[in-house]
Amino acid sequence: MNYTSPDSIPHFRECAALVDSAGFTLVELQVVPQKGSVHVTAVIASKDVKKDIGVADCSKVHHALQPELISMLGVDEDNFYMEVCSPGMERNLKNAAEFAFFVGREIRVWDKTVGDWVSGIIKSSDEKQVTLLPLENQEGDSEKSGGEKTVAYENIAKAKFIHL
Repeated sequence: MNYTSPDSIPHFRECAALVDSAGFTLVELQVVPQKGSVHVTAVIASKDVKKDIGVADCSKVHHALQPELISMLGVDEDNFYMEVCSPGMERNLKNAAEFAFFVGREIRVWDKTVGDWVSGIIKSSDEKQVTLLPLENQEGDSEKSGGEKTVAYENIAKAKFIHL
């Protein structure tokens, strides 16, 4: 899995500040020019990992972002399409930088060094690796793995949310 700094994504920093002021976190931003128009997709998350994103939340962020993006991109409203959505229950993380947005969330990663899924709660992450805390099973015991586990991004083939 590759790490791409969100700040290197065009317009991410400006949009992240607007989304933050609306009370959410910008996870992903795609700005795609298409035949004279611009298509924007923004994925937002709650600052509290235990709260879900609803339609009203997406609408609030859409209303905050749309006029600013139209101005930044220099397009008119007729040639601008924007979609704001939640990460979803079964999100596959596309960029290793996303781990930082989901600290406290249950996740599983396919660790190439062990050839299996490693599950845990995201404790922390940086530009090179993610640290997971063990999950507890139904009897209240920690998984067999014991304590926290650190996995380098170069050893992660895939990462996704654990949902119930």
